[in-house]
Amino acid sequence: MMRRTLNAVSRVLPPRLQHFSVGEVTEDVSECAASPQITERASLYVHWPYCLRRCSYCNFNKYISKENNDHIMTKCLQMETETLLRLSQVSCITSVFFGGGTPSLAHPSIFAAILETVSRQVNLSDEAEVTLEVNPTPAGKSRLEDYCRAGVNRFSIGVQSLQDDDLKSLGRDHDSHKALQTIEEARRLCPGRVSVDVMFGRPKQTVESWEIELSELLRVCDDHVSLYQLTLERGTQLFKQVECGAVTMPSEDVTAEMYQRARKTLHQHGFQQYEVSNFARHVSLLSHHNISYWKGNQYIGVGPGAHGRFVPLGEGGVVREARTQTLEPDVWIREVRHWGHGTRRRLQLGHLELLEEVLVMGMRMTEGINHKHWEMFSPQTGLDEVFGESIVVQELLQSGQLILDDRGLRCSWEGLALLDSILPALLVELERQISPKASQGPL
Repeated sequence: MMRRTLNAVSRVLPPRLQHFSVGEVTEDVSECAASPQITERASLYVHWPYCLRRCSYCNFNKYISKENNDHIMTKCLQMETETLLRLSQVSCITSVFFGGGTPSLAHPSIFAAILETVSRQVNLSDEAEVTLEVNPTPAGKSRLEDYCRAGVNRFSIGVQSLQDDDLKSLGRDHDSHKALQTIEEARRLCPGRVSVDVMFGRPKQTVESWEIELSELLRVCDDHVSLYQLTLERGTQLFKQVECGAVTMPSEDVTAEMYQRARKTLHQHGFQQYEVSNFARHVSLLSHHNISYWKGNQYIGVGPGAHGRFVPLGEGGVVREARTQTLEPDVWIREVRHWGHGTRRRLQLGHLELLEEVLVMGMRMTEGINHKHWEMFSPQTGLDEVFGESIVVQELLQSGQLILDDRGLRCSWEGLALLDSILPALLVELERQISPKASQGPL
């Protein structure tokens, strides 16, 4: 889930935040110490890079393992976890997410070992949310109980579709029957803590067939659903098929209607939307790990290609850094063995850059950004001061797409579907208001 979120962010963030290299530093770096309220806690993302095969639409950082190196990978994941926890000096990990790749290919003992490593260094509550991405195959289903024993207490199941022909064309290695069986077993083991990923905008899909499929899925799924639009990524098999005319994709108008119909269908089944792509039956069933991203909290990324955002207090850092680990597993393993970590790129975030991320991520939530939360990152320039006088923002407010009131800044129901077109205007206004004051920032 983090990868999808970051991909969405990269479409609207300024170019200077989309790519960075070792040692690169932006001009407006604050010299003030980071707030303990923000730096004492973090969430943890652990990336398992291996898959049995690559799906036709996928451009994520994943690899087909040529040999079983689980033992080496486990040791290196533990080593990098220890190093980055020491570097961050956080006292508490609030949630853990095991993503990939296909982490449900890994033995449960691997996740138990990583969780034990975390618990040895910092506080990891017994109630902390620990999520595992699961591919709904017989192998994945058969290990669910062992994953629970290892410390996992939430499953995110990549169903993607209940249409077998679509699953086959997308290169998925499960069918709808296996998916439904996996959901049933996961719900038995973790009632109320099973999320289902489903994809729309697939080749030849219609609005009507999508509505029927989603309604069928909602009759059997648990209390959390994540919707994702299938996007064409250059270099994938699906991209080549579309480019040569072998496959056709739904138009933008059709996928927009699919999204709106899905929102209404989910609401009719008792689901409340709390983020652009995420829906839950009750506030207690939200993905707490992903909320930590959207609220701009610190997170530590471990494993090949993982991303992180934290203040490296352990080496005297006083500003948050955006960090990316080395992509290729074999290279990453060599670096971890040599340095204790495989951090390939790091960027110190100036005050403006940090606020841009807080804005982009926070506006994904239906609750948006409240005044108190914004003040944690920008105590001297409030939401009203930044956005209240903007002509463009006033137009968005008058059109009903945007709301700025005593609660804070957020999109309306209609505006949330247009977020990608709203954010650039907000970012321009943020830069106009903050740039002259960037040196006064708190982080």
